[in-house]
Amino acid sequence: MSGPVQVTLTPQEWELVSSLRNIPASPLKERIDALLGDLLRFAADPKCFESQADGVPCTNTTADCDSCRRVTDVIDLLRRRVTAG
Repeated sequence: MSGPVQVTLTPQEWELVSSLRNIPASPLKERIDALLGDLLRFAADPKCFESQADGVPCTNTTADCDSCRRVTDVIDLLRRRVTAG
C-alpha cells in the first residue's frame, strides 16, 4: 500500500516512521520490516502459546509464565545488543 496518508503522530511515532523510511532497500530492511510487523501484531493482540486452566488462551502479557518471559527476554536481549554498539 502506498499513497498519501493523513494521520497525527506523536514525536516518537514520527521518529520511528522516519527511521524505517530511511533504511535503504535491502534484505536487512525486509527482515526488519517483517520482524517489526510480527512484533506489532503480537503487541496489539498478545496471546500466550500456553492455555489457561480453562483452556482459553491467555491474553495477559504481564503474567509470570514461561511463554511471556521468553518474548520479553528476546525483546530485552535485542535492545541490549543493538544499543551496546
